[in-house]
Amino acid sequence: MEEIIKITLIGLFFGTCGTTIGGFIGIALKNTSNKFLSFILSLAAGLMISVVCFELVPEAMKLSNITTVLFGLIIGMIIMIFCDVEVAKIFNKKNTKKNFEVNEKKQLLKTGIIISIGLAIHNLPEGLAIGSGFDASMKLGYALALAIALHDIPEGISMAIPMKKGGIKTWKVIIYVALSGVTTGVGAFIGVIVGGISEYIISICLAFAAGAMLYIVSGELMPESNKLYRGRTTTLGNIIGIIIGIIIT
Repeated sequence: MEEIIKITLIGLFFGTCGTTIGGFIGIALKNTSNKFLSFILSLAAGLMISVVCFELVPEAMKLSNITTVLFGLIIGMIIMIFCDVEVAKIFNKKNTKKNFEVNEKKQLLKTGIIISIGLAIHNLPEGLAIGSGFDASMKLGYALALAIALHDIPEGISMAIPMKKGGIKTWKVIIYVALSGVTTGVGAFIGVIVGGISEYIISICLAFAAGAMLYIVSGELMPESNKLYRGRTTTLGNIIGIIIGIIIT
């Protein structure tokens, strides 16, 4: 039991560490232009594409089969569509017939919230990977935890900046960013228990996270980054994000 608690706390620490560091960086960046914000969002999109293509889906395929992976992908996308619709309803309850600047702030805030939901979902299978990794060896567990913390930093930035621009107070942004990493600890707890017992469940969780991230990239990050700024900076951000993702996955 002591070992389970230790691994859960390790997953919780590394899961919240990366996103929180990214959150502080996002808050510290003053007077961010639409061009820079577009770059950050497209960078996060590229990073997520890499994580999906080179980490989540291949690992899910190793543990099960194409049918299971497709099932997880579809469920992940459906859940994120539902979250997107519900978040949109909350914003639509308020009067939308206001000036463009107010509506733009609302859209950025919505994007930040959707990203935070998606990252919370995404962090669950990352925690599973940490827990399962520690089942294999301490070295593998720590290596996975460190890699996950590093690639959570730009994701934390991509969550914090839209929230800050959307009008959320600084301390609340940090809390929301940190909370998105809590599910890594939950995943680590589950992973250390079911690791080596039910690879099928882990496979579905990985595919589920991949589907959620694909929806975030296609439905939120890229449309919003192109809306904020249309130019090479957005394209370069996407390419750089993919390259960083390849390096750290």
